[in-house]
Amino acid sequence: MTVHFVGSGPGAADLLTLRAVNLLREVPVVLYAGTYLDAETLSHCRDDAELIDTQHLDLDEITAHLVDAHRRGLDAVRLCSGDPSLYSALTEQTRRLDAAGVPWDVTPGVPAYAAAAAALGTELTVPELVQTVVLTRTQARSTAMPGTEALARVAGLRASLVLHLAITRVRVLAEELTVEYGADCPVAVVAFASRPGQVVLRGTLADIADSVEATGLKHTAVIVVGRALGVREQPDVACSHLYDPARERHGLG
Repeated sequence: MTVHFVGSGPGAADLLTLRAVNLLREVPVVLYAGTYLDAETLSHCRDDAELIDTQHLDLDEITAHLVDAHRRGLDAVRLCSGDPSLYSALTEQTRRLDAAGVPWDVTPGVPAYAAAAAALGTELTVPELVQTVVLTRTQARSTAMPGTEALARVAGLRASLVLHLAITRVRVLAEELTVEYGADCPVAVVAFASRPGQVVLRGTLADIADSVEATGLKHTAVIVVGRALGVREQPDVACSHLYDPARERHGLG
């Protein structure tokens, strides 16, 4: 039997992939993080599915449920918020499953940063302005960050920056990022992206902390920083070479 790590996307039940929905309809055991997933997402599960909320379980307890399903001859889905490639503890869980001889696979999901960009109606890469996107987080009471990934070093790229798991430190982070990006750099905060309670805040590094604190956001939010935000208002934005009218195009035969 197989454990399927499935990205549940940013929250909206209709943003799951077809593969994810098909697995939920078929698999009898589903482990999910109740902090992030709602009843509508779980409505894709089969009626007799064994649903296990993992929000109060540690990694060993979660693994024990997955191994138990395997020993009972049952496939299991481990629903991850967003995409399993980002902050999902996939490495730790799959190492434990390998040690227990339990096969597994991964189904990707829509990542939170993509849902946030969609809510903002923006592209994070703009020709001749920014061509790099950095996805990162910061440390508070969480796992230590590698020394080579200090925010000041990352900010030096002046790329489009997406900060996960950082909303409670927005004021400190805005001050730190101002050194490289400038106080007038556009910032957006998107909380509960794609869900009915979605919140979108726009501002600059100079004032975004005031907006976040006034709204009382504490979790489930990403912070997007960079000059790509609001670029549509600029009259001289460069065109992509691929679609540039001046580009020579050759037909096929």
